[in-house]
Amino acid sequence: MLHFENDYSEGAHPLVLQSLIDTNNLQLPGYGSDDLSAQAKQRIAEACGKPDADVFLLVGGTQTNMVVIASMLNQFEGVVAVDTGHVSMHEAGAIEASGHKVLTVPGHDGKMEANILQQYLAGFFEDANHDHMVFPGMVYISHPTEYGTLYSRAELSAISSVCHEYHLPLFIDGARLGYALACPQSDVTLTDIATYADVFYIGGTKIGALCGEAVVFPQANAPKHMLTMIKQRGALLAKGRLLGAQFAALFTDDLYWHISKNAIDTASVLRTALVKRGYRFYINSPTNQIFVILDDKKLAELSKQVIFSIWERFDTDHTIIRFATSWATKESEVQSLIKLL
Repeated sequence: MLHFENDYSEGAHPLVLQSLIDTNNLQLPGYGSDDLSAQAKQRIAEACGKPDADVFLLVGGTQTNMVVIASMLNQFEGVVAVDTGHVSMHEAGAIEASGHKVLTVPGHDGKMEANILQQYLAGFFEDANHDHMVFPGMVYISHPTEYGTLYSRAELSAISSVCHEYHLPLFIDGARLGYALACPQSDVTLTDIATYADVFYIGGTKIGALCGEAVVFPQANAPKHMLTMIKQRGALLAKGRLLGAQFAALFTDDLYWHISKNAIDTASVLRTALVKRGYRFYINSPTNQIFVILDDKKLAELSKQVIFSIWERFDTDHTIIRFATSWATKESEVQSLIKLL
């Protein structure tokens, strides 16, 4: 079987594993208070152009989204996201389980638009009954989006400006951030992310690590007792060294950027072949996620030899499927898929 279901099917990059092996017998303190974690945090902060940033290493994406959102909102507040946002669609109500509502606005190609956000916020505060409603307390977007689309620098700047106007923090989910940064169509850098976001995270789980996400508060603006709240929510790893060793390796010699580029390059080869063979795309995604509209009979035939994601129904006879490449995808695997197509 060929595997194109997601970008976290493989374990970890060999250099990440080697870092874990090399440090395995060191006796280090727990909960991320070790030297490896300190080294990783410093490298991440410097890569962001914010050497004084607060950096925290958490285990996974859903825990990270829930902890960050829950730690920054008041009891009466919710988080604003597009209707297709990950926190709204694919996190099993984790945000709601923390006591906060996801407040959705319409998205376009998976993206939030600054004018739609402006209209929503203005309408909320103009409503005479808003004291009886869930207040918008922060704004959540992901880069790339759930559909693999990208924000431009201008779009991030516009959203950030609206957030500042209403005194709301902007939170950028970067579970696949490396794939966005490695995409030739993107004009956004890691420094830009650190400029426009009040908090964001750099994904490791989907990009070369066994597990782990690095949360960055670029203005050293982490909530008070953030570490305590991370532990309270079950997202603090006792052997924090495991996350430190992995991120220290990922942020050595630009490894994170190098392996992210592999996913973009292999997806580009596959996308070109799909176009040449006349396949229909559901959305124009330039990153490592490719959404194809497939006849159900062809879907059944292809699924005998390829594992991919079933996304949603398109019509009575067609289904939207997703092919995902990763940091570890081999070109030979892509060529085998192309032959089947």
